[in-house]
Amino acid sequence: MSTRNILCTYNGKDTAISSLRYAIKIAKHHDGWLTGVVRHGRPVLETRFGGQIPREVIKTIHDIDIARIKEVSDSFTRETTASDFAERSEFVEINDEEDLALGKFARSYDLIVTGIPENEVSATHLAAHPDIIALHSGRPILIVPDGYEKEGLAENAVVAWDGKRSAARALGDAMPILEEKAKVTVLCVGKSAPDGTDQLIKNLERHGIDANLIIRPRDHSVGHTILSATREVGAQLIVMGAYEHSKFSHDFFGGATTDVIAGTNVPVFMSH
Repeated sequence: MSTRNILCTYNGKDTAISSLRYAIKIAKHHDGWLTGVVRHGRPVLETRFGGQIPREVIKTIHDIDIARIKEVSDSFTRETTASDFAERSEFVEINDEEDLALGKFARSYDLIVTGIPENEVSATHLAAHPDIIALHSGRPILIVPDGYEKEGLAENAVVAWDGKRSAARALGDAMPILEEKAKVTVLCVGKSAPDGTDQLIKNLERHGIDANLIIRPRDHSVGHTILSATREVGAQLIVMGAYEHSKFSHDFFGGATTDVIAGTNVPVFMSH
């Protein structure tokens, strides 16, 4: 898969700058194009208390949102212009509820780049949630943590491998990226590697990837073990499947996807 048509969710916040700058680097590297997008639904005050708030107050809230979206668009233009990439970039807004329309819009892109969503209540209706986008778009998503700054793209990647469907999908989607890495580590969590891992290593070798297999016992949780092993090998990218169990299960009980997104200090490439 060629990675030339990139979508970056962007809300203009300082915490989102890292994901936008990384998206620009990817687009430049692949001589591609970049689309910035902000999704906006109804503000929390309107959804929770709309029937109790005067119309003029609702209108004021909407006017504030219009001004904020204009600021987001202007910020996107400043960043792409500063990177000499404005001519291959565009910015759109999507009126959305719960990222559903955004997930559908994202299906025509090669890769979605996003940051970790904020918990600020006043901005939740302008935030894009990578978990929901991954579930509804069917496209790979790259999550860039706040404040992540690195010259160039990652040269060292960890592939979290459990032999399941989501991990296989993520590996397949990431293959063009992994082929460019100087070092790739296949990580299996548990007492042994899943059946078929030797065939996986052979497949990577046939793609010109010199992969190293490591097996690590579970430490507290699978997600914690993935993050620990990533630091151990000095990887700058994690490739893993997203939500092998239901999203409700992850939201209620937690899981590797949730733990890695919450704790990572390097970009995470996920597919569902």
